[in-house]
Amino acid sequence: MPTIFRVFGLRFFFYSDERNEPPHVHIEKGKGRGKYWLDPIEKVYMHNFNKQEERQVRYLVKKKQITFRNKWHDYFN
Repeated sequence: MPTIFRVFGLRFFFYSDERNEPPHVHIEKGKGRGKYWLDPIEKVYMHNFNKQEERQVRYLVKKKQITFRNKWHDYFN
């Protein structure tokens, strides 16, 4: 499961066996777990994050969308 970005205790990554899904990123922080589609940006789920952390994650996914998408395609192509 390649980690593609870490900041503020958040880890952004994808699983190496998910090539059949659209590009997306998983997020972890402590007991928090989440997933965002990248094209278009859409929250799939966010569990055990408070509202401030959810806003922070959404902001970072939007800010890093192109980087995350490029890492996805580099890994799976």
